[in-house]
Amino acid sequence: MTDPGAPSAAPAGPPGGAGHRLPPRFASAPSAPLLTPLTRRRRRRPRGPVVAGVIGAVAVVAALAITQVSAALGFDDASARVETAARAVDAQRSEVDHRYAALLESTDAGHVILDTGSPTLPVPEESWSALTAAVADGEGIGAAVEDAVAADRPPARDKPAWFWELFGTTAQLEDDERALVELDANLERASADASRGRDAVAESGLAVLATAGQAATAFEAAHVSARNDAVIALRDAAADVAAVTTIDDTAVAAYVALQDAAAQVVATEAAELSEKDGPLRGARLEIEAFARSLAPGVLLEFDWAATVNGAGANGAGANGSMGGYTTWWWDEPGRAVIQLSDSVAQQWPADRSKALVAHEVGHAISVKCQGMYDSSTQDSIEKWATAWAISMGFTDDANGVWAYGYPPQNYIDAAAGCR
Repeated sequence: MTDPGAPSAAPAGPPGGAGHRLPPRFASAPSAPLLTPLTRRRRRRPRGPVVAGVIGAVAVVAALAITQVSAALGFDDASARVETAARAVDAQRSEVDHRYAALLESTDAGHVILDTGSPTLPVPEESWSALTAAVADGEGIGAAVEDAVAADRPPARDKPAWFWELFGTTAQLEDDERALVELDANLERASADASRGRDAVAESGLAVLATAGQAATAFEAAHVSARNDAVIALRDAAADVAAVTTIDDTAVAAYVALQDAAAQVVATEAAELSEKDGPLRGARLEIEAFARSLAPGVLLEFDWAATVNGAGANGAGANGSMGGYTTWWWDEPGRAVIQLSDSVAQQWPADRSKALVAHEVGHAISVKCQGMYDSSTQDSIEKWATAWAISMGFTDDANGVWAYGYPPQNYIDAAAGCR
C-alpha cells in the first residue's frame, strides 16, 4: 500500500538521464487560441469624417433649394407687379384714345369753321382770334399725345428654370415695372392735356357760334326786303346753332348753314331791290314798310306787277284801278306773299292805297287768327279781310267794301281782336 500523501514517483527518463520534457503551456503566459488565415480579426474604421461629409452635402442641397424657391418667388412677385402696371397702362391708354379722338374731332371742326373765311354774319375779332389760338394749341397737344401713345412697352418675359436665370430676369422685370409706371404717368398727362385742349376749342368755338347766331335777329331786321324762304332758313339755322353744345361735325354743319343762309338773305334782298328799281322804287318800299307795321310778327314778301288778277285791261291795276293778291299757308303760319299793282304805288300815299294794302294785310295776318271766322268760302274770306281793315281804321271803300260789300259786324268785332 502506498502513502497517498507521498509524491508520486517520477517517470523514468530516457536512458542515460540527459533528456527533459516541455509542459503543455508555460505558466507565465496566458493561453490564447491559435490564429489561422480563416480566423483573422477585422479592424474598425473611424466614423466621424463620413458623417460630416453627408451633413455638408445635405446643407448644400438645402441652400440650393432655398435659393431656387426664393428666386422663383421673387420672379413671380415682380411679374405680378408688372402685370398690374400693364393693366394700369392699358386703362390709361384707352382713356387717352377716347380723349384724343375728341380733341381731333374738335380741332378738325374748328379748322373748318375758320376756313369758312370772312363770315356774312359778324363775329367779334377777339372770338375769332381765340378760336384760332385754341385750334393751333390743340394740334400741338395732339402731336404730343401721339408720341406718348406710340411709346414702346416692355416685352413679355418667360419664366426661366434655374435660379441664376431667375435672378437676372427678375431684375429685368423690375426695370419693366419702372418703365410701365413712367409710361402710365406720361399717358395720364397726355390725357389731361387732350381734355384741356378740347375744352379750349369747344369754349372758343361755341363763342363764335353763339355770337353769329345772336347776330341773326339784327341781321334779318337790316335786310327786310329779303325773300321769305331765305329769312326762314336763317331763323332755322340760328335755332340750330343755339342748340349746339360742343364743337364737332354737327356744329360745323350748323355754322356753315347759318352763314349760307345769311348770304342768301343778302342775295335775295339784292334781287328783290333790283326788281323794284325804277321811278316807283321809293313808293314801293314805303308801302312795304307800311304793311309790315300793320302785322308785326308776320313775315311779308312783296311782288309788284303792272296788273294783278289778270293781264292787260282785264287785270286789276289797269285804267287807274288798283289790285292786290295775297297768298298764305295754314300749315306754315307767320308768312305771306302780297302782290300789288303798280298803280297802288302810283297813287301812294292816298287813303285808297292804304285801305287796299290794309285789306291785303288782313289776309296775311289771318294765319294768326284762325278760328275767328269762317274760312270755308271765298266770300267769307274776303269779308274777313275787309272787316280787319275796317277794325284798323281804314274806311275808304278800297278796303274791300267796294269789291265785296260791307262785312257783318261780328266779323269786325272779331277782327279787332286779331293783331
